[in-house]
Amino acid sequence: MEGNTIEVDIKVPNKTRYLSLIGKIGEDIARELERYSGDKDVLAYHLNLVLTEAMVNAIKHAGPKEPEKLVRIVITLHLDDLTIRVYDDGQGFDINSIPAPNFEELEDRGRGIFLIRSLMDSVCYRKNCKENILEMKKKLS
Repeated sequence: MEGNTIEVDIKVPNKTRYLSLIGKIGEDIARELERYSGDKDVLAYHLNLVLTEAMVNAIKHAGPKEPEKLVRIVITLHLDDLTIRVYDDGQGFDINSIPAPNFEELEDRGRGIFLIRSLMDSVCYRKNCKENILEMKKKLS
């Protein structure tokens, strides 16, 4: 893995049954990072969480009534950076308007984005002409 860019491009049906598969892919990638000097098990757990939460968001916004739609996840490793992009073609949302979650209550609205933001170095959500892209970056050095 030294010096090369690695890109994993995954397309899965818009169904929650694929969440653990996507999370496991994140874990496996974390454990293969030769250049990462931190705790790989912690990173693996974090990537599993981030990927799972991002996919839940994509499924929610694409609409579960459309299970034939695909959620696309692209994981890119380049030098000391890990970038995860999750694409969906739902109506999208304004990432900055999501309130911090109220942990006293059981509702979980906004909790996924809060988690993602606290575990990754940068998070942005944008819309291009045909889809929404949630982009998350992590420095590995």
